[in-house]
Amino acid sequence: MPPGGLTFRTEADDATATIYCNGRLMAGETDALRAEVRNLFPRVRRIVLDLSGLTRMDSMGLGSIVSLYVSAKAAGCELNMINFGERVRQLLIMTNLLSIFEEYGKHIVKMP
Repeated sequence: MPPGGLTFRTEADDATATIYCNGRLMAGETDALRAEVRNLFPRVRRIVLDLSGLTRMDSMGLGSIVSLYVSAKAAGCELNMINFGERVRQLLIMTNLLSIFEEYGKHIVKMP
């Protein structure tokens, strides 16, 4: 992985997995996250993406989150984003995606 790319760690129990993302969620750096989340579908009912360590996200990164949302719904899972920074929030607003998601406070979004 190139310097400044995406890294993450996963903590899971029987029902919920939290994925702590760090770095950039950008073109060429989304496949590992998608694979990690999709591998969790059979085991957990709720997946939380903690974006507190995310420094940047482009349209490919946003597209991967939307793709994960669709996959989660199809698998009967709930997907949430928490702790995203102002840049990510602005990207969600600019693309009219924040209005689609159910917002719990300033930094927690539930994807209905």
